[in-house]
Amino acid sequence: MNSTILEFLIASVLLTISPGPDIIYVLIISLRKGFKSGFLLSCGLVSGILIHTSLVAFGISGIIKASENLYLLIKVFGAAYLLYLAYKVYKSPAELSIDYNVKKQQHHLFVQGFIMNVLNPKVTLFFLAFFPIFLWDIENNKVFQFYTLGLLFMLQALVIFGLVAYLCKWLNKVLTTYKNAGLVLKYLQIFVFIFISLYILLDHEY
Repeated sequence: MNSTILEFLIASVLLTISPGPDIIYVLIISLRKGFKSGFLLSCGLVSGILIHTSLVAFGISGIIKASENLYLLIKVFGAAYLLYLAYKVYKSPAELSIDYNVKKQQHHLFVQGFIMNVLNPKVTLFFLAFFPIFLWDIENNKVFQFYTLGLLFMLQALVIFGLVAYLCKWLNKVLTTYKNAGLVLKYLQIFVFIFISLYILLDHEY
């Protein structure tokens, strides 16, 4: 079991630090709004993993994979939500401010990250393929094992996302000295949302 868990953690860390949509978005938000905002977003993204873990643990992800219409519906909802977020960013002011309105954004950022993660069916299918490889006892209590792996994946992802958000504290201070930094990061954030939405929609799982 110990060697299996270690192998799982190593694989999970390597997957998390690879340039993907989630870590890039944490980076952008942390640069625009500061550490606290980036960390709140990270907590929301990581919390969504509980849903995907549950879908895998109880076999629902297999049903989603087997149903082309259901899978397509989730993809469309996920992409539509991301495009809606892109529009909201477009309408927002292009400014940089450390921990800007964090108290007002706490619920908003957490929920945004959570929904972004949950409405990405590629995550569910990835866990469906990834987690079973690291089950250490295929004859007993698979649900417990899936949740153990899920919680470990959440923990390492939160640590890495949190470190990214924290390291952006210094970059944020540097960027505030540049007049157009806020505008550039605003449109970069919009680009990230559109990119993730296309990433979900153009998935050729079927």
